[in-house]
Amino acid sequence: MRVTLAEDSALLREGLVRLLKEEGHDVLAAVGDAAALLAAVDRDPPDAVVVDVRMPPTHTDEGLRAALEIRRRRPRVAVLVLSQYVEKKYATELLGGSVEGVGYLLKDRVAEVGDFLSALERVGAGGTAFDPQVVRQLLARTSHTDPLARLTARERQVLELMAQGLTNASIARSLHVSLSAVEKHVNALFDKLDLSHATGYSRRILAVLRYLGS
Repeated sequence: MRVTLAEDSALLREGLVRLLKEEGHDVLAAVGDAAALLAAVDRDPPDAVVVDVRMPPTHTDEGLRAALEIRRRRPRVAVLVLSQYVEKKYATELLGGSVEGVGYLLKDRVAEVGDFLSALERVGAGGTAFDPQVVRQLLARTSHTDPLARLTARERQVLELMAQGLTNASIARSLHVSLSAVEKHVNALFDKLDLSHATGYSRRILAVLRYLGS
């Protein structure tokens, strides 16, 4: 995969570059700010971008805004956003358009090399990859008007894993249940969320995440 990386910490940036190269990925550019990221993507569009949310000069949301701009200009470029903390605002903004080829991970997840690489590969292939902690906080709303309150505990588990980008087969393995049981839970939760009309795996994920972020 051809990857462009934006991270203001030189140590983490160089570590990611080395890791990606060791895994056989082609790192086109590794930059330290959002402006340089946009320039690098315009110069040589990658398959995927890995970008930190908070970057110079203000260290607020420059990286996120650059990611959204890349999605607007080049929707075929996958984007994997890294953040130090769970920030619902940023996660929700990423859900404003198609989430095919979009991911949001906490930086701690980078230390879990296998998880990070799996997420990058999934996003690069057009899937989704949302950090479990991000998904759990999106699922944490408890208002009596919240349609998520209609879900059973198992259905919420299935929804959480689905939002992370797992397939039904992977969910079945994770929960140690049969594939048919997972499919039953999936159908039930979409009925309860009035999302049964959505078609296609990615579109269903998009519908769920938009619902959670609304």
